[in-house]
Amino acid sequence: MTNHDTRHIETLAVHAGRTPDPTTGAVMPPIHLATNYERDATGACPRGFEYTREGNPNRQALETSLAMLEGGAAAACFASGNAAAAAIFQSLTPAQHVVIAQDTYYGTAVLLKDLFAAWALEATFVDATDPETIAAAMRPQTALVWVETPSNPLLSVVDIARAAAIAHAQGARLVVENTLGTPVLQRPFEFGADLVVHSTTKFLGGHSDVLGGVVVTNVVDEFFQRLRRIQVVGGAVPSPFDCWLLQRSLKTLPCRVRAQSETALRVARFLATHKRVERVLYPGLPEHPGYLTAKQQMSGFGGVLSFTLKEGDAAARALPSRTRIFTHATSIGGVESLIEHRASAEGPDTRAPQNLVRLSIGLEHPDDLIADLAQALGDVPQPEPKPVFPGGRLLRSPGNL
Repeated sequence: MTNHDTRHIETLAVHAGRTPDPTTGAVMPPIHLATNYERDATGACPRGFEYTREGNPNRQALETSLAMLEGGAAAACFASGNAAAAAIFQSLTPAQHVVIAQDTYYGTAVLLKDLFAAWALEATFVDATDPETIAAAMRPQTALVWVETPSNPLLSVVDIARAAAIAHAQGARLVVENTLGTPVLQRPFEFGADLVVHSTTKFLGGHSDVLGGVVVTNVVDEFFQRLRRIQVVGGAVPSPFDCWLLQRSLKTLPCRVRAQSETALRVARFLATHKRVERVLYPGLPEHPGYLTAKQQMSGFGGVLSFTLKEGDAAARALPSRTRIFTHATSIGGVESLIEHRASAEGPDTRAPQNLVRLSIGLEHPDDLIADLAQALGDVPQPEPKPVFPGGRLLRSPGNL
């Protein structure tokens, strides 16, 4: 059953899964690097830990924290978001069927198309923003409906409650990828989701220094027990240090996400009025087709947005190299703002338009980020770059002697 802890998420972020160390009284928990644990005279492990692949104090604390933050019953942490997704698909049986949003994270689609197709797991990709297309794709052997809302990088919005109703009518589970929404802004279990997935690398980690993933369940049933078995036997678990870093970062999650969301909305409004911008993809704008749904199921619209340029592919590819505060890099959710031509990162099978640029908003001042985009888009003339030798030394000229 869902965790009904009534404390506010700010309090849970600081305290869930944490108690002072019983040995030293340390407020911050130690990092338990041990790979094995002492048995008693009978061969049992009375402290609950035997081997770190099967269980570790840091991972146990992190899983408790994440389950409580999402309002779930339990959580299983993995070494990456893709490992978490793969464990869900492995928990199905060959010849079962998955209905999945066509606008889902590129790596999740690759898992189904490249790896699990050989395992005879069938997948139908649909426009999940239209509930009727989900319903039309359902089969007797459909075991799972997978949606991502908002999606990455097109920021599509799926009605979670309607997707859950369709899945449950067929006896299937609904999985919601909540990486962009985060438990701060979106609570999928409250709308009928059965499983919630995150790449903890992104907003939950929040500092671009740790890799991870998690599956949170609404009920500890046979399916989740099978997933837990895959976690332990497959061994794609995060290290104790990664778990410690993630739990440390969770303390500031509500503050970070709300600030990033507020800034993203300001940036989106600026871009929506810019003469070079064709379209802004951000559910916080009233003209976004998913605005009303997002407003109903989210308390904020997140820290990621995309936009397309009127000049096309070449202009979109060139823009990231013109920014000064935004860093040209992959990923999202960190405290530093990032910019990327997403189609280049995803390759030939991308669904991102060639003229699309994705932004991940960090914690810089919104005025500075807007000014940076303004100069990169040509509103402010850029100074000529100083030529350099390959080794990085300035090439002196009569004007800079």
